Amino acid sequence: MKVLVAGAGGFIGGHLTKRLLENGMDVVAVDKKPFSDWYQLFSEAQNLCLDLAESSNCEDVVKNCSWVFNLAADMGGMGFIENNKALCMISVLINTNLLIASKNASVSKFFFASSACVYTQELQTVLDRNISLKEMDAYPANPEDGYGWEKLFSERMCRHFYEDFGFEVRVSRYHNVYGPFGTYYGGREKAPAAAVRKVLEYKSGKVDQIKIWGDGKQLRSFTFIDDCIDGTLKLMDSNFREPLNIGSSETISIKEMYDCIAEICGVSEPRYDYELHAPTGVRSRSSNNQLCLEQLGWEPKIKFKEGIAKTLDWISTQTV
Repeated sequence: MKVLVAGAGGFIGGHLTKRLLENGMDVVAVDKKPFSDWYQLFSEAQNLCLDLAESSNCEDVVKNCSWVFNLAADMGGMGFIENNKALCMISVLINTNLLIASKNASVSKFFFASSACVYTQELQTVLDRNISLKEMDAYPANPEDGYGWEKLFSERMCRHFYEDFGFEVRVSRYHNVYGPFGTYYGGREKAPAAAVRKVLEYKSGKVDQIKIWGDGKQLRSFTFIDDCIDGTLKLMDSNFREPLNIGSSETISIKEMYDCIAEICGVSEPRYDYELHAPTGVRSRSSNNQLCLEQLGWEPKIKFKEGIAKTLDWISTQTV
């Protein structure tokens, strides 16, 4: 089967491309970044450097594809999201053009990678490990400004393409995906990779304190990349068309994340510097997996300590 992976040069897109190739699929891998900047590049795929915000490029790449996976977006960690709202929202052009081109080309299934950033912010203000976000909690709508609005709007577009045209769509809401072969420096990195880099820099003596954004009490659930890909393919194989959480239900604080990484690195009693005015996002965000279990008979299994150890092993081989 021929499939398109949009955003294949990115972190999740690279891992998805790898898995699809291992499953024997004919993969068209597309990203607007030059090949030198792709996180993973596979010679077995048809690799293309194209901007899918252009409708003509979308029309070209979806030809003869049975499935389309849209993971393409201009995004990064909280620092990038809070300071680049317009860039994040322009990604709506990619999903718009890919949906139109895929419908016209009679693609059988279309996957859109959404985010936990779509959830209404009022439900994420209390530090409580017993509170988790259900899919219904995206409405009444008040998502993360910029990035969250783009994701929520694109979710609705997918829904209406099914309602109006019978076009089969699948929508995941990813929760803080991390793992090897992703950004760990430069401003677009997410919290787990940034934390690994900072702890390694502290261990090597490059810095005398580990800077933590916020007070360290923020609560999150982090999803290892292997679970993310498993959930994505299970959702694609299912008959479920509504948005679905793909995220770990294990909730930890940001400080606990740093403590875990420090312990794995053999760093005892690390010195933390809390930057209270840095971008931190919401106070608490965790994935409720009741619907995922009902629809897929599955939920993410990999605990944070196991996943972050694998992430650390890879980042430690890079230049830190």
